[in-house]
Amino acid sequence: MTATSGKPTLTDLLHSAVASVGGSERPGQVAMAEAVAEAFQDGSHLLVQAGTGTGKSLGYLVPAIATGDRVVVATATLALQRQLIERDLPRTVEALHPQLRRRPEFATLKGRSNYLCLHRLHEGVPQEDEEGLFNQFEAAEAAGGPTSRLGKDLLRLREWSDETETGDRDDLTPGVSDRAWGQVSVSSRECLGASRCAYGAECFAEAARERAKLAEVIVTNHALLAIDAIEGAPVLPGHDVLIVDEAHELVSRVTGVATGELTPGGVGRAVRRAAKLIDEKTADRLATAAEGFERLMELALPGRLEEIPEDLGYALTALRDAARAAITALGNTRDSSLADEDAVRKQALAAIETVQGVSERIVEGSEFDVVWYERHDRYGASLRVAPLSVSGLLREKLFEDRSVVLTSATLKLGGDFNGVGASLGLAPEGQHGEEFPPWKGLDVGSPFDYRRQGILYVAQHLSPPGRDSSRADMLDELAELVEAAGGRTLGLFSSMRGAQTAAEELRGRLDLPILLQGEETLGELIRTFAEDARTCLFGTLSLWQGVDVPGPSCQLVVMDRIPFPRPDDPLVSARQKAVEEAGGNGFMAVAATHAALLMAQGAGRLVRATGDRGVVAVLDPRLSKARYAGFLRTSMPDFWYTTDRNQVRRSLAAIDATARDAAGEDAAAS
Repeated sequence: MTATSGKPTLTDLLHSAVASVGGSERPGQVAMAEAVAEAFQDGSHLLVQAGTGTGKSLGYLVPAIATGDRVVVATATLALQRQLIERDLPRTVEALHPQLRRRPEFATLKGRSNYLCLHRLHEGVPQEDEEGLFNQFEAAEAAGGPTSRLGKDLLRLREWSDETETGDRDDLTPGVSDRAWGQVSVSSRECLGASRCAYGAECFAEAARERAKLAEVIVTNHALLAIDAIEGAPVLPGHDVLIVDEAHELVSRVTGVATGELTPGGVGRAVRRAAKLIDEKTADRLATAAEGFERLMELALPGRLEEIPEDLGYALTALRDAARAAITALGNTRDSSLADEDAVRKQALAAIETVQGVSERIVEGSEFDVVWYERHDRYGASLRVAPLSVSGLLREKLFEDRSVVLTSATLKLGGDFNGVGASLGLAPEGQHGEEFPPWKGLDVGSPFDYRRQGILYVAQHLSPPGRDSSRADMLDELAELVEAAGGRTLGLFSSMRGAQTAAEELRGRLDLPILLQGEETLGELIRTFAEDARTCLFGTLSLWQGVDVPGPSCQLVVMDRIPFPRPDDPLVSARQKAVEEAGGNGFMAVAATHAALLMAQGAGRLVRATGDRGVVAVLDPRLSKARYAGFLRTSMPDFWYTTDRNQVRRSLAAIDATARDAAGEDAAAS
């Protein structure tokens, strides 16, 4: 790109931004920035795979800021949101200011329930099954201080409310329990609205929205983007450009937003809240309908409901109609004898509207919805409904009115972008039509030399995993690999039970610290793992994507098995069946794609810096022998591939020895 009319070139801007964060330009980053700028100019759409270490944040921020248009950046994780707001954006804006002759404002925006509600904190909302906040505070003060975990958390929140400038839960360190936060936050449906709230002028959520209205770059999350785009609730300011980072997570997050749930406990709470505010006849009708639903749920067996059973249909129809009558009654209610009646009514109304909406959705029985029962050991049974696919919603709502750039380290599965593209509602690349917007895919690679830095080892001699999680030969193999590596192991398991079994077994066999997810906060576990190279960390889903530990502490990444979704998962099986009925391969389109994304992410935990060396070991012979093995391996980083167990042990021992020597030199130097 050349300079025109004295405007700085993209190359100049990128160079300044990279220098501001103390980095160096990489070919992949330059290629990405040029492609993003071109997409913005054309108003087209772009999928960019940018491997770890590419510097993709600056690869999209620099061309986005250069446009002068309003930009929304949606991410999946809190860590990336913080990186953008606290590091990348401040430095980039300052670096580009002399050349652009403007200093763009930026802001972060989240859902209302992420912000402290001053009304709830100071006025409280009476609950049917626990004391209001005032009573809890007064009891704690009378006793010389809070004694329960909830009481301590609430007192801390009240003190924090006087110090915080944002009221953002993510700025509270250390955090508090979900139960405590639920006492001091509200959903958008429960909110009174700034004009009707005594604390409206000081509201943290409103302040965040005002900052976002004035900002040129707005950082948000996938969930809020989904609400804005799909539910028709405009919560984001109008914008010309949308960037979706960590885009491999988007379909899952959108599905979560579009999923409805009914539980006996949730319905009961909604009924109790509403009953205090409506006439006795309407309240009795609502309670009777809730009791009928609860009796059915006691007998519910987990699984998909391809057709709604007659008794459930009757129960949900009664619940829907009773909830609708209660909503009408709540709309007419004004009871001045209740403390802060408006807030109580809004909370009751929000709860009953959810019951009514989900009941109606299930009763209507759309062919585009999947309905199923779940049963949890702790929480009991629930009835859930989710969209069979979100691809049509995304195509219609996401790509119509703006240029969209989607990026991640894992978008190219099995050698192309078409699998991820299809999940987003896009036709195969180059085959767009009237209904399907045009898009391009670009893989800018990675600055890492994966074939020299890492080995992909598949233990093809092991027995294939079955439903029985006690795989003795797999545990033997795991112990030998961890011992050869001298610890330094991140163990990624497909189930929590598998992680627990492996941790217990290896703690008895090896003289190495074995950390297990769930025994401490995730942040503390990762910190401990990073600080002590001999330590191992075992866990499940959040570790497959959430660990960034460069250096000698993570030189062996182990996957116990290919992480296919459970075959009895109702939503997965329904989606596979739908693909097959349309003439496609349901297993490859759904289960294999799910596994490929996770394996690509999991393997990406190994090499996080140019000096990293190590092994990704997959203890599932299917990755060597099955017909889909090539698709999965092609989706992972291009490590040197082997099935030779002795070679891998020698390599791990050599890597361990090199790391020990380097640590000794560092210790001697200090």
